[in-house]
Amino acid sequence: MDEAADADEARQRIIQSSPDAIVLDVSMPGQNGVSFCAVLKGSPTTRDIPIVLLTGTDQANETIASEVGADAFMLKPFSPLELLAVVERLAGGLHGTPYRATGKRLPDEQLLLYARDLRHLLELERGQRRLLESAYRETVSALASALDSKDTRTGEHSQRVHRYAAELARIVAPALADDESVAYGFVLHDIGKIGIPDSILQKPGPLTTPERRVMQTHTVLGEQMLSGVTLLQGGGLEVVRSHHERWDGHGYPDGSAGTAIPMAARVFAVADALDAMTSDRPYRGALGWEDARHEILAEAGQQFDPDVVEAFTLRERALREIRRELATA
Repeated sequence: MDEAADADEARQRIIQSSPDAIVLDVSMPGQNGVSFCAVLKGSPTTRDIPIVLLTGTDQANETIASEVGADAFMLKPFSPLELLAVVERLAGGLHGTPYRATGKRLPDEQLLLYARDLRHLLELERGQRRLLESAYRETVSALASALDSKDTRTGEHSQRVHRYAAELARIVAPALADDESVAYGFVLHDIGKIGIPDSILQKPGPLTTPERRVMQTHTVLGEQMLSGVTLLQGGGLEVVRSHHERWDGHGYPDGSAGTAIPMAARVFAVADALDAMTSDRPYRGALGWEDARHEILAEAGQQFDPDVVEAFTLRERALREIRRELATA
């Protein structure tokens, strides 16, 4: 939709780009809407453009609107959606029968119309937001699966760790389980690996010290890549940056320790380690569940937050079920 301050400006806009429909106010500045409508309808280049004439005064009526060729005539105040419907109908070529407003409405009636229209617009906006959020989630999942396939040669890692972490969070920090930002962080935790060379990412043997340093940059790269994404602000970015920190302070990238590590990252560290140990990697085969369990319990208070490890023991049956449900074929 384009808007002009007066008839002269509108004339220039119409020359630049012929509109589907034109809405004119009778009391517009400079040349009034009635005379401008007559000019437009009298020109071969603009006479077929539908015109809606608006008035809130006695300067024009239905007869005058008809004489100057207006396709629709509306009295102020009117419902915004009513005007939109008329314009859409005219722009679609359905203006064989001119629209005529039936008369001015009482103030209370007009308020009810505005309230109805506002409610309708809010419902439309909520529906569009739900569609957008659904599309966003699908895009995030597809991106994470593509990255998993590049890194681990499967597309299920992000799904499993997301489910593991959500299960653990319900025990140690229930609010995290319902935090959308954190959920996206769980799924996109390794997005920074996009910037890691395949020669390092898919190396079948142990990494050298320089290679390990390059690999460790993926946490900071991921945070930088996602820093402009509104839905990841807060807990989501904390997961991406800090999921390789250790409870004893020997992790990366910041060497944070204990409760200085964001809770979402502490939860995710256990989930990520569980899936890493029980999945095949280019440099080793998968460990059995019992071996992974033993390793996680042994690292309580060292690599992992003891409270999160306790949550692991409490929810181990549910975690095993998630593993069976999402097992790689």
